[in-house]
Amino acid sequence: MSIVNKSAIAIIPARGGSKGIPNKNLQTVGGITLLARTVSACLQSASITTVYVSTDSNEIAAVASSCGAQVVRRPASLSGDNASSESALLHALDEIEKQTSLPQNVLFAQCTSPFISQADIDGVLGLLQNHDSALTVTENHAFIWRRDSSGNAIGINHDSAVRLPRQQLAPEFRETGAVYGMNIEQFRKSGHRFFGRIGMYEVPTERSMEIDEPEDLRLANVLELQSKSLPSAESLRAIKAIVFDFDGVMTDDQVYITETGEEMVMASRSDGMGISALKNAGLKLLILSKERNPVVTKRAEKLQIEVIQSCDNKLEALTEWLSKNQLPLSQCAYVGNDINDLQCMQAVRLAIAPIDAHPVAAQAAHWRLTRAGGKGAIRELSDAIINR
Repeated sequence: MSIVNKSAIAIIPARGGSKGIPNKNLQTVGGITLLARTVSACLQSASITTVYVSTDSNEIAAVASSCGAQVVRRPASLSGDNASSESALLHALDEIEKQTSLPQNVLFAQCTSPFISQADIDGVLGLLQNHDSALTVTENHAFIWRRDSSGNAIGINHDSAVRLPRQQLAPEFRETGAVYGMNIEQFRKSGHRFFGRIGMYEVPTERSMEIDEPEDLRLANVLELQSKSLPSAESLRAIKAIVFDFDGVMTDDQVYITETGEEMVMASRSDGMGISALKNAGLKLLILSKERNPVVTKRAEKLQIEVIQSCDNKLEALTEWLSKNQLPLSQCAYVGNDINDLQCMQAVRLAIAPIDAHPVAAQAAHWRLTRAGGKGAIRELSDAIINR
């Protein structure tokens, strides 16, 4: 399925009120708010130009802005329990159109689905090349029942008198509630998210859960911990090169400025030992920093590893360095902690983030370390690589 690059905007409705789980959109899975996780997935999409969050909450607006989304203030009349998502989307489109021209398509994503991925978003939007609207679904194998007016059980999607094996039943799909794609012009005419030719994008069942009850949050955190934990020994053995961002990875992301304007940072001796071990193991190492700073140069000299600074395009610099060393992206790990690391993290085999990384970087990571940047994160990585 081909994707039209940067062909849509994303709108995430996220009101402040919630009865089932108070302040649900700001609850966390893996230490990242549900809102930030959804914004992050949209930002990683190859198809999204801008991410908008429609909200009536100052707190949600602040989180949305910090994650790189634009905020659309939703009026109280569209923020109650009975207000539909469609009304929030239509209002947001009207407000966005006052500032800029609208693209052909809009993506509607819900914070209640914590495991939305970039692939889901691009997949749904890709369907709009041949459909008018689309949604994410997962295959449903359940036998569904309901009670009739007398309270007796009756089969819904099966004949209760003829129990066929599941593999002989016509495939059925459950709406995940995560992502919807719509042609904007037709959506405005219909006022509903489903119209015209409707496409379905299938996602695995394990990524299809929705957060409705406190127990859902607990389960989602368990699944997240499993998915972002130490990679397999096979994956670690495949790594021949490791590229590090500097601020927030080799430091704690703080800077100390003297009265003369000189900058100082704090680094971990333990991390330095980890770098030494990685070098002795034969791995190629690089510090890749967007800024030019003498501190970065001195630290690279101390560690005796290569450094590239002042690069506007980090991914281009990364691929050129790998090519020079005759190494493919499939043998590279990248350790990043912020939004400007996103492209590199998406391109390599193994994306790694310290525990205190920005939500967008943390969401993009395949492996989330248990230690913070500048406080042993690199040593944790090194120990795992060396003992693979």
